[in-house]
Formats: sequence, structure tokens, C-alpha cells
Amino acid sequence: MICLAANRPALQIGRHQVIGYDTAWLCTALKRAAEAAERNDFPFIDDIRDGVVHYLENQCSLRMLPLPQLFERMRRMLARIGCETIAAKLEPLAPTVTLSLAQAAREAGNGFELAFFRSLREEIEDLRRAGAEDLRFTELRECALILRGQGKWNRRCEALLLEITEFLENFAAAPLSHRQLRLRVEAER
Repeated sequence: MICLAANRPALQIGRHQVIGYDTAWLCTALKRAAEAAERNDFPFIDDIRDGVVHYLENQCSLRMLPLPQLFERMRRMLARIGCETIAAKLEPLAPTVTLSLAQAAREAGNGFELAFFRSLREEIEDLRRAGAEDLRFTELRECALILRGQGKWNRRCEALLLEITEFLENFAAAPLSHRQLRLRVEAER
């Protein structure tokens, strides 16, 4: 049996599943749609979010809900209450997605830094296309150890860690689409 936080289904975002998510991103998506539809006076954002959360927690029978399916449901909800212009402007927006860089390093393999960086770039782009704007990265030190094929931390691992961090910072700063990307590295103990 799968125990889901707040009895909400996991969200499928690209090839990743997100559980235990907050709901602030729903308000952000609705506000953006209202602004794009030139409806800055739209007062029902919190009510619609509450309705979506109620659906997720009480009526959705799925354990895994693809993000596009959720946003299609939200568009239909907006259209039913007479907000077709807002529904037409609603774009998928994902909650924070957490990525394990150690897992990405294992997939790339020991000594395959170029494959790792290419794969990471593709993964970030896929997530951005799927609606993700906020990505959190974990296990950077373990990632460097795996890619360097080391059992203990050394200067080569430190240099690779710096390279990975710079890659993420440069990627976040590059204006590649209309979506702003926020990449966060989780501090390691």
C-alpha cells in the first residue's frame, strides 16, 4: 500500500513523480493565466485552488496524476464558471521537483562526465517543457564521488563538484524560454 501525503495523488511531471507538494504553484498558475487574459481583478484564485485541492484529496481515484491531465481539468473547471479566457491562457506549472544527481551519475557511469552533463541538460529541458520552474538538486557530493570513481573525497571530486555547481548556475541564468528557471542545490551535511 502506498501512503500519500495529504491523501493527494503523486503528480507525474516528465519522467518524475512528485509527492508531498504544497499548493502555492496552483495559485501562481491561476494568477498568470488571469493576468495573460487581462483579468487582473479576478477574485476567485484561492477558491479555485481550494476546489482543485479538494478534488485531489477527496475525489481523484488515481494514485499517479499526469500534470497535463490536472491542468486540463482546471481548464474545464474555469470554463464551467464562465472564465473561458482565463482557461485558454492557463499553462501547466509544476510544484518543486527534486532530482538526485547521484542517480544521474549512476546512470551516466563512472568517468562519463560528458554523458552526465548532456543527460542533466536534457532532463532539465524536459522538465521545463513539462511545466517545472523550480528544481531542487540533491546528493551532489555523492555524484562527484561516483563520476570520479572515488571512495573518499579528494581535490578531483571537489573540482568536479564546483564544475557541476557552475553548470547549474549557468543553466539557470541562460534565457532559454519564457519560463524562468530556479535551480536550487540542497546543502549537504
